[in-house]
Amino acid sequence: MVEKSYTAHGGNGTEWWPGVLDPLRSFGNKVADFFTPNADASAKGEFYEINVELPGVGEKDIDVTLHDRVLGIKGEKRTEKKEEGKTFYFSERSYGAFQRTFRLPEDADESGVEAVFKDGLLNIKIAKTAAVVDKAKKIKIKS
Repeated sequence: MVEKSYTAHGGNGTEWWPGVLDPLRSFGNKVADFFTPNADASAKGEFYEINVELPGVGEKDIDVTLHDRVLGIKGEKRTEKKEEGKTFYFSERSYGAFQRTFRLPEDADESGVEAVFKDGLLNIKIAKTAAVVDKAKKIKIKS
């Protein structure tokens, strides 16, 4: 095994940990293609609520749709590529297009949906309809 040592300051033009970080740089670019924001869903009283974390995403870059009981959220977290003169050793920030879908329960009122975006959090409230009658029924078995 050959060990290499590098200076943390870049000394005579060498980079800090280049042997370790080179494979990670290209992997990070691929991960950015699969940016998936975190979300939670809950029910409270008269409505359902879905919260999606979208820090760094502009409101104009978010699209919320509803079709056939499926709520869709898509958009893009854009990056500024004005990084002149910087040498990155790693970056854990995610960028790129994203899409999330949520199938709504039967008692969700598709006409009663509100979306509010504030401080990087998309909050969606879906009203509930009147109680859904249980559609299950007993089937008589004949002998």
